[in-house]
Amino acid sequence: MKAIQDYYPDELAHCLGCGRLNEHGHHLRTFWDGETSETRFTPQPFHTALPGFVNGGLLASLIDCHATGTAAAAAYHAEGREMDTLPAHRFVTASLRVDYLRPTPLGPELLLRGHVRSISGRKVVVEVTVSVGGETTVRGEVIAVEMPDSMRPRPTSTSS
Repeated sequence: MKAIQDYYPDELAHCLGCGRLNEHGHHLRTFWDGETSETRFTPQPFHTALPGFVNGGLLASLIDCHATGTAAAAAYHAEGREMDTLPAHRFVTASLRVDYLRPTPLGPELLLRGHVRSISGRKVVVEVTVSVGGETTVRGEVIAVEMPDSMRPRPTSTSS
């Protein structure tokens, strides 16, 4: 099964969190079942906040990228299109809210689950939970918007 990020065109696959072409990135792989999304991520020792606990900024970043991938899948689904069809949907974050419910232990695999709360035009609202061993430690909400044309990479011209 292909992850949502596997469908991103190469020119849009460099994100720190979810870009498959970013050699220093987290390489999130989000899977969509038509209703919810799921990503698994195992933090490394350098992702620490305090000894034994995951850095909150990393958790926010994971929620951010998981949600924008979920938004893309939801947009294709709402249009009845496959994710490998053009034009490519790519979302960016307009708003990110993160609630840290309890400390997230460093070491075990994290499970992120996304649920689309609403789709309206170019905007998708996604709720994401982060859990460890069945216990939710973080909850987030992302307002994702379709990437504006001004952010899309432009072809480079070659001069002779």
